[in-house]
Amino acid sequence: MPNSVRLSLVFHNHQPIGNFEGVFEDAYRDSYKPFLEVLREYPDIKVSIHNSGSLLEWLVAAHPEYIESLRELCHSGQVEILGGPFYEPILACIPARDRVGQMRLYSDYLETLFGKPVRGMWVPERVWEQSFASDIAAAGIEFTVLDDSHFRNAGLSPEKLFGHYLTEDEGQLLTIFPIAERLRYTIPWEEPDASIAFLRDLASKVPNAIAVCGDDGEKFGVWPGTHELVFDRGWLRRFFDALRANQDWLKTTTLGECIDNVPPIGSCFLPDSSYREMTEWVLPPQRQLSLAALNKKHEGDAEWPEIKQFMRGGFWRNFRVKYPEANEMYARALQVSSRLEELTRLDSRGEYRDTLAEARSELYRGQCNCPYWHGSFGGLYLPHLRNAIYQHLIAADTLLEEVAGNLGSANHSGSGPWVRIESDDFNFDARKEIRMSSDRLVAYLAPATGGHLYELDLRSIRHNLLATLDRRFEPYHDKIRQAALDMSMQSGIGGVDPSGGVKFKQPDLDKKLIYDLTPRKSFVDHFLAEDATFEDFQLGKGEIGDFVTGAYQSLLRRSAERVEAVLARVGHVGNREIKVTKRVALNARSGTSLEVLYVLENLPQDEALHFGVELNFAGMPTGADDRYFYDESGRRLGQLQTHLNLPGTTRLGLVDEWLGLDVAVELSQPAALWAFPIQTVSNSEGGFETVHQSCSVMPHWQINASAEGTWSVQITLSIDTSAAQARFLVAVPQVVGQTI
Repeated sequence: MPNSVRLSLVFHNHQPIGNFEGVFEDAYRDSYKPFLEVLREYPDIKVSIHNSGSLLEWLVAAHPEYIESLRELCHSGQVEILGGPFYEPILACIPARDRVGQMRLYSDYLETLFGKPVRGMWVPERVWEQSFASDIAAAGIEFTVLDDSHFRNAGLSPEKLFGHYLTEDEGQLLTIFPIAERLRYTIPWEEPDASIAFLRDLASKVPNAIAVCGDDGEKFGVWPGTHELVFDRGWLRRFFDALRANQDWLKTTTLGECIDNVPPIGSCFLPDSSYREMTEWVLPPQRQLSLAALNKKHEGDAEWPEIKQFMRGGFWRNFRVKYPEANEMYARALQVSSRLEELTRLDSRGEYRDTLAEARSELYRGQCNCPYWHGSFGGLYLPHLRNAIYQHLIAADTLLEEVAGNLGSANHSGSGPWVRIESDDFNFDARKEIRMSSDRLVAYLAPATGGHLYELDLRSIRHNLLATLDRRFEPYHDKIRQAALDMSMQSGIGGVDPSGGVKFKQPDLDKKLIYDLTPRKSFVDHFLAEDATFEDFQLGKGEIGDFVTGAYQSLLRRSAERVEAVLARVGHVGNREIKVTKRVALNARSGTSLEVLYVLENLPQDEALHFGVELNFAGMPTGADDRYFYDESGRRLGQLQTHLNLPGTTRLGLVDEWLGLDVAVELSQPAALWAFPIQTVSNSEGGFETVHQSCSVMPHWQINASAEGTWSVQITLSIDTSAAQARFLVAVPQVVGQTI
């Protein structure tokens, strides 16, 4: 008879903040509900379950029967509830105060909901840095689970990966279990006998072993083909039956029971890491391809398994380098967190405790991890997830402005219409950015990067019009190109299936693989070749100036009613030296309008220059009749994915009736105008697809200089959210009379 083995099955269920209601409901129907129903048939099978706070709050409201069932299993001892940070942030992406705050808040919530204290937690995406140990312990958590690759990277041999270890930071102790990677791939992808064989072999080699399998619960019903596999074809019941059939030597147990009954193997300090695939995804694309090629080249070598355990991928925080848009969200969240901390200290008498708690909840929601990175699917590439992050961060920021005004903070302009301008390194690039804010708008400018407007927040609808995303190369794009040439590679399974097949959700995706050479932001200044065409511009061709990302000098001007950022640059257009000055102004009384005056100097008298100002508008989806362009006479010009090449206009509007948003670009001088959609090509669980990221709009002029060698134009962004506000007043009549 083999030695006994304890098997701890850990299921992590998560749906991100901002995901569609239908996605939550489908996941419940296909995975969470049937899993619990099957589990109840096997009361001798014990498991640990972690539901993220964003999912659990939805379950409480939408399916209280699930909560009641889970509560019963918890009290019977069959299910151990795991905690963690409330809204599933990557711990490396938030400051220590928010790590501890989120974990404590969720533990309290879970204990109130299920009536049991929370002892263990799930580390989001198993992203680990050793300093987290003291934060987790400070939040009252005893143990967690991480991948066995973390432990292998610390130098542990394979036979030492089946138990639990103590680790320490700043005098605080934490217990950590390794997750067996082999079980992550057999469950549920291979027949149950494969897992039993692995565990039987383990029992013969490692006395008193603890094997942990921890992975996404969505593998059991949500991922393509898994509902049929796990439930319709009975994989889960066969797996539980196999565990029962071997219970003379194989015992399912919770993590907490393991700690209570088995001493730790020893102590261990783990390097910064995550699960293996995550460390590969964070690498620059070409390095990903090199690593994949290296693995493929040597996978048949006898020594490769031994060598491979010493190989490491990248570091999670470099997602903020790989994707500057992720860094923009991170920086915004950190600003909100810092101000929340400051105002909490200032509110010494607790007068605004409730408002600060509401702001803290909004901040925590805005730290949900999914759109801060990208792996095989979705993530950062999903606009509705990025929009949700900004929605909560803008809500938190607005609440904090309210508290600051009431507390008389030095960094606030008081009640009523107000306006403010400040300069600091807001995005952590060692250069100063400019923040212009009012009771209606928040705008961020980057003088060192083309003087771009890179964030524009509308407080009334909690929307960032510049939550854009650049089109860039991803390693799986090569798979798209290969599949487009070889029809035999195409399958109907979804994404990239295990046999190497590829599914296209739309035709001709290989022709849509276009990569941006410059950021898709606003007030991006282009000097183009005289004969540059609309098609050239869409492909990034025809640029002859160095203003697009060149550094601008900046000067701030302020009064009680108006603030202005004056940005100036002397640069080159071909071999000519040109000066561009743009004055970006925000008025306290002008509501939601931003004015930009361009003045060009040192222009040649003997030739015309082709000058354009690019603007991008995000979060306004395409493919619907209630989302459209209109011209200066109010005539509709088509849905927001329409390609426009207008000969001359002084106004172009974009409307999203669902959002209640109307944005107009108004020009003091008639301009030819180009507009086209920015669409990325990314992978999803259902296959490769295009995703609309923003509408690019560029008025452009053939400039003929005045006698003084100058030219100017004023661009006004007029933003109307009255339709959204009217809907809000109708939906909540008791707030009539309040300022929104």
